[in-house]
Amino acid sequence: MDLPGPDGDNSIAREPLWYAYGAGDDAPEAPPWTWVPQPPPDTHVPPPSPRGDGPRTTLPLGTHDRLAALPYPGTRPGDAAGPPGGVTAHGPGDAAGPLGPATAHRPGDTAGSPVGATAHRPGAPTPGPLAGTPGAPAPGPSAEPLGIRLGRALVTAFGPQRREPENPYNDHRPYASPRCLFPVHAFVDGGAGQPWRLLEPDRHSLTGTPEGPAGNIVLTGRYTSVPAAYQWFRGSLVALELGFTLRALSLGLELFDVPARLRLPGPDAHALLPALGLDDPWAWSLPLVVEAEAEAEAATATAADDAGGGADTPLPPCAPLSPRAPLPPRAPSLPTDPPERLTRADPALAELIRVNRGQTYGSPPVPLTTAVPPGLGPSATVPDWAELLWRRHSGRMPRALHGMTGRRRAVPAEALDSAARWLSVPPPGPELAAAFDLLKVTAAVRGVEGSTDGVHRLQGGTAHLLRAAPDVPGLLEERYGYGVSPVNGCGIRHAPLTVFLSVRVRELFERLGTPGWGAVQHAAGWAAHGLCLSAAASGLFARPVRAFQEIPTQRVLGLDPDEMIVLSVVVGVPQDTGGALLDLRL
Repeated sequence: MDLPGPDGDNSIAREPLWYAYGAGDDAPEAPPWTWVPQPPPDTHVPPPSPRGDGPRTTLPLGTHDRLAALPYPGTRPGDAAGPPGGVTAHGPGDAAGPLGPATAHRPGDTAGSPVGATAHRPGAPTPGPLAGTPGAPAPGPSAEPLGIRLGRALVTAFGPQRREPENPYNDHRPYASPRCLFPVHAFVDGGAGQPWRLLEPDRHSLTGTPEGPAGNIVLTGRYTSVPAAYQWFRGSLVALELGFTLRALSLGLELFDVPARLRLPGPDAHALLPALGLDDPWAWSLPLVVEAEAEAEAATATAADDAGGGADTPLPPCAPLSPRAPLPPRAPSLPTDPPERLTRADPALAELIRVNRGQTYGSPPVPLTTAVPPGLGPSATVPDWAELLWRRHSGRMPRALHGMTGRRRAVPAEALDSAARWLSVPPPGPELAAAFDLLKVTAAVRGVEGSTDGVHRLQGGTAHLLRAAPDVPGLLEERYGYGVSPVNGCGIRHAPLTVFLSVRVRELFERLGTPGWGAVQHAAGWAAHGLCLSAAASGLFARPVRAFQEIPTQRVLGLDPDEMIVLSVVVGVPQDTGGALLDLRL
């Protein structure tokens, strides 16, 4: 079915049409606000932090050193050995001082060189109960108390990696985020009924002072962090990033041996947003809750909370809810509903919030499954997990230019094999796994040793040739919204892999109801983050995008007209720009 959007196949404008089509409208029309002029994205000013001044607790120091002691691709010490002569990751923790100086670092360097910047910020919190001991030999993950390991998992998932002075967008974390806006935030319960604590990655801290062991981690996205120019698509960007952060957090918990469960939003999930202490709970997405096993330490005894919740008052259980069942009765107006003024000032935002409030599920909490595929061989590029996270990037341009650049070069067969394996790992839980199963993974392949240039289907951890076509990367670049210009780079024609995640929205809704909309975006974000890590292990960059013109791209790839492209990832050979990389790892 052809769904032409206004303004020449604009993917942002097509987003609400796809939702309406999935819900049963065979001839969806663009909402009237589609043509309302919006300020340019670069003029957007993100809202202030949801928490102001107050006491803070430093997260464990030396997490970088622990990650450097974990050989890739194993998730335990000794699982796998890095390549002989591999690069030793170097971080500021190797220098004197608990928050030692930030260093200039380029991939392949064995040591950074001080550039005068310092990782310590004026007024930074003093180490608290979660702080580790920097400079000590890195023990195995399970040798540390569970509270320390949970803190390290948070640093692994969210901690800043570097600043790139030549990049118009900074700082960079272990996962990709549009314009480095990072609209998804993490909150950790304060224990003993105390207020929820905001994770502040740039401060390497949690707000507040804990009164007991932390057990629950909430992931929720703030729609107003994304420029209004993205209109209804702001909801999709947040939903996708929730998938990215879920896999990043799952990986951190796995590397530091922290058992956890995932609770998707239930019909009562909206009640948790005001409890987080937010001034604008209506502007946030329904939360995903990761229930980490808590550890309570007393003066004379240590007890583990085997129920998975760390607060005295656990979150209420989710009631079973069939995909097509109506939501339970709610109050006429809640703090999580969009205010009336928003309907007039930003109708697109008001509508996407209403859609999000219906993205609820009926399954009970489920254990977090592995984030790492089995059977991976050692990387020729990265010896350990610290170096892998450092090398993950989205393609760099020199002199503050936008876009991506890359080199035309053949890559080993391992790059495609690794990508297919990472893309085969499903997210946890029946709803996300069902949405993941409905995703079709199509790749444009060029210059991969042992593979024919053309269109491939990635399924079950392997790649299958659909059509030999060496000109596909060039055709895709012609259909990309940000081509080569005096201010923008575009390396799609040289990319060895360009991967597309698509779904039949009508089939998705028939299987999962309208909550399938959020589930498939979480699943696509989960898959794409795995592809980004795979690319880093292969010495490549990976840039998630949604800027391809959808209808001609469907035709180039051989997709059916009723398949929506949920997300694409351009995987390319990086080109050294000569710019400095400031190491922010602690």
